Amino acid sequence: MEDRDLRAMSRDDVAQMRRRIGVVHQDCQFLDHLPLVENVALPLTAAGQPVSPEDLFDLLSWVGLKSLADHLPPSLSGGERQRAALARAVVMSPDVILADEPTGNLDWEMSLRLLTLLVELNKMGKTILIATHDLNLIRSAKSQVPARVLRISNRRLQLAGSDL
Repeated sequence: MEDRDLRAMSRDDVAQMRRRIGVVHQDCQFLDHLPLVENVALPLTAAGQPVSPEDLFDLLSWVGLKSLADHLPPSLSGGERQRAALARAVVMSPDVILADEPTGNLDWEMSLRLLTLLVELNKMGKTILIATHDLNLIRSAKSQVPARVLRISNRRLQLAGSDL
């Protein structure tokens, strides 16, 4: 990353590098006893960084969840949970966002909504890496931004052809 060999980096350097990466897991786990806004703020709290309620509510508004800020995670739908996962992944303003099957459990409409948020992040200068099996999602992303599509085949990374 950044032309640096990760294998040659110290543990502290790797930890510093990881702080610049946000991850959206396919099945994001939340602390069920904490309201949504506190779950989104967890990375800041864990890093000992100040938590600005105004910034948190702005972030929740951006993902369309401001009205659910005080709700507990078990009351959220699948789409709401994925958008909350995205908010938590970007709360520390990472340079890179890794999204592992972010739409795997969502209907098409909610998938497009989440993709729109990821495209917005890309247009703001963030690098977005999405792992997905959904060819329609790939096509939709490519129609919105200049996206490079890679495929893993036989344990090797390859440029995907025009068959997408």
